[in-house]
Amino acid sequence: MRIAIIGGGAAGLMAAATILETSETAKVILIERNPDLGKKVKISGGGRCNVTTGIQDVRTALFRYPRGGKFLTSAMHAFPPGSVMEWFESHGVPLKIEDDLRVFPKSDHGEDVVRVFERLFDSPRVQLLMKMSVAEILHDGKEFTIALKEQDPVVVDRVIIATGGQAYRQTGSTGDGYAFAASLGHTITPLAPSLSALHTKESWPAEVSGSSFASARLSVPSAKAEYTGPFLFTHKGVSGPAAFALSAQVAFVPVSVNSPIEMRIDLYPEQSIDALYEDLVSRVAYHPKKSIENILATFVSKSLADVFCRELGLANSRRPANEVSKKDLRRIVEWLKGIPLHVIARGGGDEFVTAGGVALDEVDPKTLESKKCPGLFFAGEVLDIDGYTGGFNLQASWATGRAAGLTSADV
Repeated sequence: MRIAIIGGGAAGLMAAATILETSETAKVILIERNPDLGKKVKISGGGRCNVTTGIQDVRTALFRYPRGGKFLTSAMHAFPPGSVMEWFESHGVPLKIEDDLRVFPKSDHGEDVVRVFERLFDSPRVQLLMKMSVAEILHDGKEFTIALKEQDPVVVDRVIIATGGQAYRQTGSTGDGYAFAASLGHTITPLAPSLSALHTKESWPAEVSGSSFASARLSVPSAKAEYTGPFLFTHKGVSGPAAFALSAQVAFVPVSVNSPIEMRIDLYPEQSIDALYEDLVSRVAYHPKKSIENILATFVSKSLADVFCRELGLANSRRPANEVSKKDLRRIVEWLKGIPLHVIARGGGDEFVTAGGVALDEVDPKTLESKKCPGLFFAGEVLDIDGYTGGFNLQASWATGRAAGLTSADV
């Protein structure tokens, strides 16, 4: 049994490792266009490699996938986050779960994760074809012929397409896998960047760039989309986990300078607007001679308080707080509970994953085998699966890679 794996990213690496560890005879031909394996794996998590999520309950973890969660159910139950952690630790990579439930190597080096696979692939049953680009994949009903741009074709019994999406194009994820899948009869759903920063029409975020919040609710009311989590203001808008997750939810909503989408930011998601209003009134009563600007600075940073006062059009933000009308106090609270911004663009080049991909109803969720082309398998981001930031996308790649590896080698 000869199995070709196209793509040396997380899904392809795990598929190859699984074949080697579960089959005594299958041979792997791993085709990668980069000179090194796992390029995107190494740089994920800021170079630390966010291996998986610390959420152990699979049902809870599956809610972190705006697309593909139901499809992932079988693969994730078979190889859940806990099992992924055990696998890497048993292969010599001690892991740690951080407070935000992200899982990293204790060394904080993504290279350690990839090195596991490099050691496993030092085997006579593995042929690594590095710096090789696939031109096309042909299937005659029995065997697959993989035409390479740099050398003679490779003929194999089965193929696993694990080419990733279109994000991080500098790592080789150029979307070729979609073309290969389409040529073999598959439907490719619309594609869009996910987990990207959001740029706003308003320029004032630049004045508070770097200001971060541990928990805020970001929402796009028109799309009924919202997410609560950490975020920060940037020179162009907002970024951070909550912004990334919101961008995933609205990945297919058209956005432009001429067609912005309204976003709201609730800086106090755990408090009702009435409770926050009473809090503000009590602080004013306790410090009646303080300026409203300084009172507001007890809720947010001084620089953000300055912006709020200006944007709200408060006539004199330095006047005593007890001279501010109840109407204006209410307006301040409404801002704290729903800062209005207008998104005009997604952060170019900032996207971590691609939303969309090979249509899931054309792939068996248990085996990852194509329903259109027997002997063809898919794994990872090339599928119409994407998760939020926090290790969920790598977890999906490990799980689908393992499932594809197990079933493709099952004679």
